Amino acid sequence: MAEHDADLGGGGEYAGLGGRLSLEGCAGAMTLPVASPPILAEPPVPGPPPPPSPRGPGTTRLQRLGLLIGLLVAAWLMLQLFASVLLPFVAAAGIAYFLDPPASRLTRGGMPRGGAALLLITALVALGLLFALLLYPLILSQIGLLIGRLPAYVGSIREFATDVMARLQERLGPEYVDEKLRDLVAGQAGTMLSVVASALSRLIGGSFALFNVLSLMLVTPVVAFYLLRDWPRLVAQVDGWLPRRYAGVIRAQAREVDRILSAWLRGQALCCIILAVFYAAGLSAAGLELGLTVGLSAGMLSFIPYVGTITGAVTSIGLACAQFPTWTGVAVVTCVFIAGQLLEGYIIYPRFLGDRVELHAVWVIFALFAGGAAFGFLGVLLAVPVAATIGVLARFWLRRYLNSPLYLEPPARPGHEP
Repeated sequence: MAEHDADLGGGGEYAGLGGRLSLEGCAGAMTLPVASPPILAEPPVPGPPPPPSPRGPGTTRLQRLGLLIGLLVAAWLMLQLFASVLLPFVAAAGIAYFLDPPASRLTRGGMPRGGAALLLITALVALGLLFALLLYPLILSQIGLLIGRLPAYVGSIREFATDVMARLQERLGPEYVDEKLRDLVAGQAGTMLSVVASALSRLIGGSFALFNVLSLMLVTPVVAFYLLRDWPRLVAQVDGWLPRRYAGVIRAQAREVDRILSAWLRGQALCCIILAVFYAAGLSAAGLELGLTVGLSAGMLSFIPYVGTITGAVTSIGLACAQFPTWTGVAVVTCVFIAGQLLEGYIIYPRFLGDRVELHAVWVIFALFAGGAAFGFLGVLLAVPVAATIGVLARFWLRRYLNSPLYLEPPARPGHEP
């Protein structure tokens, strides 16, 4: 027993975790498996409880829809209640938005933001005063000339129409052009010229009377200065109010609206100025007595697609027919507008607008007329921003629809219910 114990003590070895106990004797060796001792995990150390989640219960789709509808209704009521006093503030916001890029460039150049805003607003007011002092009296004198010579112009147009119808009667025969048709065309031609001239006088006189309102002259520059000075801070503050869940999507759509709106507004403003100068200079050089007024009006109305050109061309050709005794003057006036259309279509529009503007001409025309019918001149100012926003949102939801299962789900196979 002692020898066995000695052998057990001398010849036994422990192989560690997962090892074996070996017994070696004279007659041989016997190996017994030994189970590894279990590893006990340390008990977790109790720590402070996790902080409560800052997010409360999620909003439902119905709540989000109700909030959106409430904001739209509030904006509509504000426009309805305060439309008479909002015009200077909306005009000031448009000026600040238009002048923000040059103000930012001046700020990056080292000028304080307030100094840059003051410089730009002062330059804009100086240009307005220069225009009022130099061109406004001349335009008013031309309007007076138009009103004074309107009866003579109407008579000349009637004689011109009568002569044209007489030539048509000689070529086509009395069965196609009779005396009643000649008298009707001659009378309607004079009436049309009277209506166009009166509308042009009301348009120019009403627009300038609107801009001579005390609120636009005093309130708009002051409000524009403060908005332009604080524009980056206002944008950052509004950005901080965005809901965190949808902030990225809203920022992306806002950048798209800003891209389209800035391209349209700044590009269209440059187009209107260039066309106004071109038409005024061309019609004046052609000898048209009211060329300055008609040219400026046609150029400034070019922000409405086709309306400015058509109105200016019809008015100018009618006045040319009444003023010039031959077809040469009428042809020269017509060539001025043809050249203006070529200049706009092949040089001005591709250079300043191009493919950056995703506003269809029909959509712009509808927005301008709808805004004017709803809120007057204030609606005209708000029409293009609202149209650009609606267009961006419509394209966004259209992309989501085209990527949704509602659109991508394949049609049901025959014999299977959808």
